[in-house]
Amino acid sequence: MSNIDIRHAHALPADRARQAIEEVAAKLSERFGLQSNWVGEVLNFSGSGVDGAIELQPGAVRVTAKLGFLLSAMKGMVESEIQRVLQEKLV
Repeated sequence: MSNIDIRHAHALPADRARQAIEEVAAKLSERFGLQSNWVGEVLNFSGSGVDGAIELQPGAVRVTAKLGFLLSAMKGMVESEIQRVLQEKLV
């Protein structure tokens, strides 16, 4: 198993950041078939070969994930896609 831990700074108000995280989750769901649900300020997600969370923090988001065997081989691609979507949505 491989772990992902990405922090991404932003200057959005909390409600707009939450909306942006929803958009990030939708993109990841589309790309990787993930299911997600909010628990407080954390959006938990899971799917075939991945479990993780997107935590809304003041001025930043933190994405953590554990990749299963098959996705571990594509860790770099998965990290790049997460970073790309965060950059696109958290502006």
